Amino acid sequence: MAAEPLSQKEIEDRLRELPGWSFEGGSLHRIYRLGSHVAAGALVVHIAAVQDELDHHSDLTLGYNTVRLSVNTHSAGGAVTESDFALAERVEALAPAHGAH
Repeated sequence: MAAEPLSQKEIEDRLRELPGWSFEGGSLHRIYRLGSHVAAGALVVHIAAVQDELDHHSDLTLGYNTVRLSVNTHSAGGAVTESDFALAERVEALAPAHGAH
């Protein structure tokens, strides 16, 4: 069964629980800042492992000391679904251990 797209109101309500995350251009977005390039790389590896575990992957970009995520559900026509919020919540829970803010 395909994931059901969330309504604009559902997305806005869920974003209140995820400070730092935004909804732009049909995707959830977050930028994390870290203390170094190595710390940012470690966060990317950790996020990649979670994405494989959930079988749900974001666009993930490593900068010098930043990590950018952009996520939507391709199987739902590029809409935002519960799967996107599940990934965002997991990333939000692990990011502080890497010193991300």
